[in-house]
Amino acid sequence: MKEIEQYIETYFGIGDKDLVNISHFFEEKKLEKGAYFLKKGKFQSNLSFIKSGYLRIFNTDPNSGKEITQWISTPGHFIADLSNLAFGLPNKFDIQALSDCELFTISNENYKSIGSHIPNWERLEKLFIAKCFSTLEDRMYSHLAMSSEERYKFFFAYNPELFNQVPLQYIASMLGMTPETFSRIRKKVSS
Repeated sequence: MKEIEQYIETYFGIGDKDLVNISHFFEEKKLEKGAYFLKKGKFQSNLSFIKSGYLRIFNTDPNSGKEITQWISTPGHFIADLSNLAFGLPNKFDIQALSDCELFTISNENYKSIGSHIPNWERLEKLFIAKCFSTLEDRMYSHLAMSSEERYKFFFAYNPELFNQVPLQYIASMLGMTPETFSRIRKKVSS
C-alpha cells in the first residue's frame, strides 16, 4: 500500500501513525474498461484513489438522451460521488472506466468509521471536501469567464495526456463544446 500512503501523506499532511491507520481501510481494486464504478440513482458509494487509468463522470440528459461529461478523472486523484459520500443521497452521476483502472478504494462504511481511529479526522475531512469544492469553483469560473478556445488551451496545458488516451468527444463535452467546435479549435491551435 506504499503508493496510497504516499498520496494520503502528500494530500492531507498526515503523520506516520495515522497514515498507516488510514491506509488499512483502502483495498486495491481493478476496474475493466467499460465497467461502472458507480451508477446514477444508486446508494452504493466508494471513495477511490486512482492509481492508473481514466474514469468519466457523466450524466444523461433525460430530454435528448445526450451524455454530458462532467469530468474525466486521472491517475493521482480521488474519485467519488460527493452527494452520496457526504449526505447519503443517491448518486448524481454515472462513473465509468474509459480504460482498465487500478484503484485504492475505501467503502462508504469504512470511510465513516475513520473518525474513531484518527483523532483529527474531522479537520482533515473538511480540508479534503474544501479542496474538492475549490476545484469545482475553478471549473465553473473557467466556463463562465473563458472562451471555448481559452478553455481548450487551458485544459490542454494541464492535461495533454488525455488528448491521446480518451475519446475526444468526452473532452469536448466536458469543456462545454460540440465535437465540431472542439475539432475546429483543435485544428486551429495545432496549426
